[in-house]
Amino acid sequence: MLIDLSHTIEHGMITYKGLPAPLICDFLSHENSKDLYENAEFQIGKIELISNTGTYVDCPFHRYRDGKDLSETSLEKFANLPGVVISHSYKKGIEIGKSDFESIDITGKAVLVHTDWSDHWGTDMYFENHPFITEEAAHYLRDVGVRLLGIDAYNVDDTRTKRRPVHSILLGEEILIVEHLCHLDLIPKNKAFVFNAVPPKIKGMGTFPVRAYAQIFS
Repeated sequence: MLIDLSHTIEHGMITYKGLPAPLICDFLSHENSKDLYENAEFQIGKIELISNTGTYVDCPFHRYRDGKDLSETSLEKFANLPGVVISHSYKKGIEIGKSDFESIDITGKAVLVHTDWSDHWGTDMYFENHPFITEEAAHYLRDVGVRLLGIDAYNVDDTRTKRRPVHSILLGEEILIVEHLCHLDLIPKNKAFVFNAVPPKIKGMGTFPVRAYAQIFS
């Protein structure tokens, strides 16, 4: 069973406050293609977007100018990662600390933090006072050897400040980050799954949208 954990990218949607929305249109429409083919028509789309759009993955180059970009990061970093879901509803508080992870085996896994914040996707509330990972927790995640950190919220860091310790700590160790996940509540409890979030192989970019999903094993 596959569970889609990604938001749909749509024309005009805002993912990150202050950054432009994607522009999606026809480069060649079905109607305009009719004269080019015999008894056939095709659509070729055109999209203009920033790399931080929708559900996206961060690679080291996003934070570090000498870090690996999308093309240099191996597929093993993005795909078939044993996964675990950590539940911490924002209603309990927006700080997700070391204690939220300590009782669970997360070594070598993609750790997906389920906060319920994706319920606010598409609203102004989504951008403000969102759940985030503490700096202490980021050190712990690094030290125990997680392979990837994902969250169903606006950012893994506290955007009320200009500091970005979680990005700095994890990406400095080539631990990838996936932000703006959704539907983490659909992953069955007590069932093994693998997580996938593979971007295009692009040179000179450190972040890009992904079709993130969980593959559940019976």
